[in-house]
Amino acid sequence: MMDIDDDCEAMTPSRRAVLGAAGALFAWSFVPKFAYAAAGSRDPRFLLVVLRGALDGLSAVPPIGDPDYAGLREGIALTKDGPDAALPLDGFFYLHPAMPNLARLYGAGQASIVHAAATGYRERSHFDGQDVLESGQAGPGRTDSGWLNRLIASLPPGETVSRHGVLGVGVVPPLVVRGPAPILGWSPPRMARAGPDLMQRLSDLYGQRDPGLARALSQAIETEGIALRSSMNGETRGGGGPDSADGMKRIAEGAAGLVGADDGPRIAALAFEGWDTHANEGGAKGRLAQLLGGLDGALAAFEQGLKPVWKDTVVMIVTEFGRTAKVNGTVGTDHGTGTIAFLVGGAVKGGRMVVDWPGLKPEQLYEKRDLKPTTDIRGVAKGVVSELFGLSGPVLAERVFPGTGELAPMRGLVG
Repeated sequence: MMDIDDDCEAMTPSRRAVLGAAGALFAWSFVPKFAYAAAGSRDPRFLLVVLRGALDGLSAVPPIGDPDYAGLREGIALTKDGPDAALPLDGFFYLHPAMPNLARLYGAGQASIVHAAATGYRERSHFDGQDVLESGQAGPGRTDSGWLNRLIASLPPGETVSRHGVLGVGVVPPLVVRGPAPILGWSPPRMARAGPDLMQRLSDLYGQRDPGLARALSQAIETEGIALRSSMNGETRGGGGPDSADGMKRIAEGAAGLVGADDGPRIAALAFEGWDTHANEGGAKGRLAQLLGGLDGALAAFEQGLKPVWKDTVVMIVTEFGRTAKVNGTVGTDHGTGTIAFLVGGAVKGGRMVVDWPGLKPEQLYEKRDLKPTTDIRGVAKGVVSELFGLSGPVLAERVFPGTGELAPMRGLVG
């Protein structure tokens, strides 16, 4: 019997903290006063992708070399031989065959995979799990700010990174970017956009009556200008949503166009939906394979759109928790614990699995049902941003990820 909690079916902004985002939306009007101290001469880019719904890490990156793997994954287990074989990584771990582009990046030393990972959250609510993942706090409901926003606010005096704040992609900015530091917003267009004549009239009106709205509109027009120069908005009305391959690609192209621009933001967060695979998950083919193929296409779009700055880029892909080790009665998997994270980009020290493998025997599973997490995803995030942006351990522990002084940044993830 599936343990579906009430929040499985709708993880869109309508059921997230829309009111909590209102202040962040108006933060677009603030002129950034925060600054940046480059780690060396690098002009880094960092993009965080949240896979909402809980990615099945044991299917995305199957441990085919573990003798207990196949028995737990009856009906969806991948194999290393035959048609639709999984893609080899290190002889023990393999990659889902829907992700050949990621396999290429891994082989080129531009991608690493963190396995048996999770935050400190051990319940199984999507909303609480996403809250912990994006807030950077030890538990849900403890703050209205996200750790990427606090990162921007913690940067020492300098120039580039914080000049445009953090980019939040979506109709409502994700929690991870909300907070006092400036937010730049962009959402893929789904309807005809206002013409320049209307924009000018609104600018004149706001300039006379509301300077705050005038500044917000000016920032929005500037963002739109970057998007148009990047050919993101010229002809892309409609199309799939963030749970489709087409939608993931369009979102990735848009984010890459903004983050890759000389005058664009250096840090961004976005989300892809639909990873809650309780039923008919599929193995080499099926629902999860389609989602992973869409993610693989999005990675190609990131690489292409960020090509001039790819060598200084890290794309970090995370999810709120994993899924059960054993398949359920509807050939899917239920809410679990340990999962995976991807690190992709030219700045990644790639071509390796980052893992302390716990095993899949019954006594090795968390609560006898889930992949046991052995790596805290906050330590991974700490390590990446400290090496990209030069933030110290105390700053990360006190401001960005409060209360995690005992959790050391994982070093050596970024080249």
